Amino acid sequence: MLATINSDINNIVVANLLQSWLAARVSTEAFNWLETKCNAVSTGAPVSIFYAAFSAVPRYTGKQDLNLTSEELDAALNIHKGWYPNNWSVDQAARTILVLSFPSNNQKQYLQTLEQLFNAADVGELVALYQALPLLPYPGRLQKRAAEGVRSNMTAVFNAVALDNPYPSEYFDNQAWNQMVLKALFVGSPLSQIRGLEQRVNPQLTQMLTDYASERHAANRTVAPELWQLLNNQKSC
Repeated sequence: MLATINSDINNIVVANLLQSWLAARVSTEAFNWLETKCNAVSTGAPVSIFYAAFSAVPRYTGKQDLNLTSEELDAALNIHKGWYPNNWSVDQAARTILVLSFPSNNQKQYLQTLEQLFNAADVGELVALYQALPLLPYPGRLQKRAAEGVRSNMTAVFNAVALDNPYPSEYFDNQAWNQMVLKALFVGSPLSQIRGLEQRVNPQLTQMLTDYASERHAANRTVAPELWQLLNNQKSC
């Protein structure tokens, strides 16, 4: 029961912050529409209403960037360490609010509903869902889903998990973590945006990165400067 209460409190705190951002960036009509849908979802509306609203969000809010201020980004970090929604858009924030409004007191039902949402999502919807992972109830039960995002062949989906997202550093084991970091190099995603990278470096990852750099060098291919920087930092520790 205590875990459920804490989850509910966290949902409210995060949703209130996201709502404050949206209130200053979307039309009154769009904000009222979202509020109406969230109220319906939170009070037991059929799950079909939830799915339909989640899909319809961009038609009301648009897809413009949030362009958060430094103060707003600090507020995000205060709520959840490592959460840095610098590249979030208004529709992604609105979709996160909707997911947070869905009742989570029944863990099995909540996780099944969330999984169905993932399975039916398009790329834009997947990005919003994966970005929101650390903010959702039962985050420890979402590791397999997060791993699916890392395995995605869509770079935008991979980046939603790997970049500016504290979820991997908090919940991935070393094997999953190492594979994610190595894939970031393969797809050209910036290592500097992987939250907790320096804290999660381990001997196996160091060896993998060293081997990767050696192979690139032998093939006369460039190596990302931030990779050398990361390896050099580890040597100096």
